[in-house]
Amino acid sequence: MTGTKDEMRAAVRAARRGRSEADREQAAKDLAEWMTCAPLRLEYDVVAAAYVPSGTEPGSRAMLDALTGQGVRVLVPVVPPGAPDALDWARYDPADTLSVARFGLYEPGGGRLGADAVERASVVFLPAMAVSRTGVRLGRGAGYYDRSLGSTSAELVAVVYDDELIDDLPADEHDVPVDWVLTPGGGFLRCEPR
Repeated sequence: MTGTKDEMRAAVRAARRGRSEADREQAAKDLAEWMTCAPLRLEYDVVAAAYVPSGTEPGSRAMLDALTGQGVRVLVPVVPPGAPDALDWARYDPADTLSVARFGLYEPGGGRLGADAVERASVVFLPAMAVSRTGVRLGRGAGYYDRSLGSTSAELVAVVYDDELIDDLPADEHDVPVDWVLTPGGGFLRCEPR
């Protein structure tokens, strides 16, 4: 995968649209299963932040449900109104109905916890279009996660399909690197910064 960030995003979007429903469902099932054997501590007293997959993003609510099933308190992002800024957060409850919000993302209807709630998380699972083995994450391009995670001490885990883990990606100064990559077929892989 080569080109500008925007060209790479377009290529990933096209490839994701080309995945069969069966492939996406199998990937979501595999990602949920990895939650039960992660090399990170994910048990009863842990707070984890995670995204709610939408469209062709890898994963499903089953990944979040697997975490809550282990007693993990899960926070999910809420996109604030206006220009891109740090994400707000809300608690995820498997019993809650999620509604479609800004950018077609799913959010819970419950109370908001504020942008600093992510500081309580010891692990953050975040969406990516692609990620390099060195921990460079290619997001959607608005910088919401970079604004939200710059000062966190949490382990950052980018979730992508197997073919979206690549050797190298261009990085900007403001890009927050990730510590881990999670893929359906390969599980958790520790990134090796240069």
